[in-house]
Amino acid sequence: MTQTLPFSADLPVSERYDVVVVGGGPAGVVAAIQAARAGARTALVEKNGILGGTTVTAAVNFPGLFHAWGRQIIAGIGWEIVEETVRRGGAELPDFGADPGPAHWLHQIRVNRFVYASVLDDLCLAAGVRLRLHEMPAAVRPLPPAAAGGERGTSRLALVVTGKSGLEVLLTGTVVDATGDADVAGMMGYARHKSARLQPGTLIYGLDGYDLDRVDVEALAEEHAAALAAGEILPTDHKAGRPPLYRELSQGGGSCNHIVDIDGSTSPSRTAAELKGRAAVGRVYRLLRRVPGCESLRVSFVAGECGVRETWRIAGEREVTAASYTSGFVWPDAIGYSFYPIDIHQPDSIEIDIRPLARGVVATIPYGALVPAGSDHLLVAGRSIAGDQAANSAYRVQATCMATGQAAGAAAALAVQGARSVRAVDPAALRATLAAHGAIIPETTER
Repeated sequence: MTQTLPFSADLPVSERYDVVVVGGGPAGVVAAIQAARAGARTALVEKNGILGGTTVTAAVNFPGLFHAWGRQIIAGIGWEIVEETVRRGGAELPDFGADPGPAHWLHQIRVNRFVYASVLDDLCLAAGVRLRLHEMPAAVRPLPPAAAGGERGTSRLALVVTGKSGLEVLLTGTVVDATGDADVAGMMGYARHKSARLQPGTLIYGLDGYDLDRVDVEALAEEHAAALAAGEILPTDHKAGRPPLYRELSQGGGSCNHIVDIDGSTSPSRTAAELKGRAAVGRVYRLLRRVPGCESLRVSFVAGECGVRETWRIAGEREVTAASYTSGFVWPDAIGYSFYPIDIHQPDSIEIDIRPLARGVVATIPYGALVPAGSDHLLVAGRSIAGDQAANSAYRVQATCMATGQAAGAAAALAVQGARSVRAVDPAALRATLAAHGAIIPETTER
């Protein structure tokens, strides 16, 4: 039963923008920088106190993949961020000319999280992006024609955000939803899809304080077997291997656990995911400290958030399917490439279904997958663009999210500047804007 409480408020209109981007991860930061550089008055709303999203707060600090088959296929603002991080000593580039074969992760780029986040700060501020940290969207409504004193101007939406000062209203022409969960799309009532069996999350952590040379591998195996039988550790708490947990010790930490049976699409379900993630790390910690050589083992760091792989995906004007992705089909409205294998983490085990692309194949992403079906003033960027679960498991990675963010930022600016729906953005103008800002655009038949 729904209960109505006697709360009402006259919410202050704090700012007016052309574009508001919600979510400061790989897609959102790039979208905001692109929109601002294209001349739009732009704000970036981020729930945390630092930019970077999963790269920084979940310690998934290895963006990729920008190259395929010996050539670069994603560039633009995302690559500019990587290059500046390298210039500041925060990363080293791998040899992109070497063929990694099935070891696609060798072409990911390990970045220092602080340096990377500092680059994001600086590029956003240099572009004129208004950063609104520690804020989240609370509601969004279409703005009536007579608003703000009878003059709506280019504003079409009223976005309510909540922060330390309470609720405020931001007026904007276009919103880019880069939340990763299609939160704003859901608030506006656009159709979304969620897989029946969601992929597990991963909580990344570091270990130190032990002497690997002294680790008794037989004792490690025995302790693990006893703990597993007693339910003190779960098979999904660590990567499979013999002896169990030795890989975590040899690599100084864990990034291969599976936090199963979670759904991070709401605050309560996200809370459950965080608690399960920390409990998993706690189980590993307690077991290892019983092993000779690990008596003084410590958890040196734990990511601030559990990395969530999938929640909602929008129903878009177009949808990327596994077939279109793995065939290398060039969409007529393609706005960028994607190169990552289908990578479905099994929901109830530590296993991963990896399906590399056939040699020479590079996938493309259509603009229509960024547009919620029927939307006029909302775009979506990042992992929650329209696609099926298999394709989503590939295009959800950071380089592709950056490419979709740049496309969304450019399209949002063009929509506002032309006083038109996001569905009516001129494809040629969008491609020209992206190319002018360094993006690599697939050759298409659409003119």
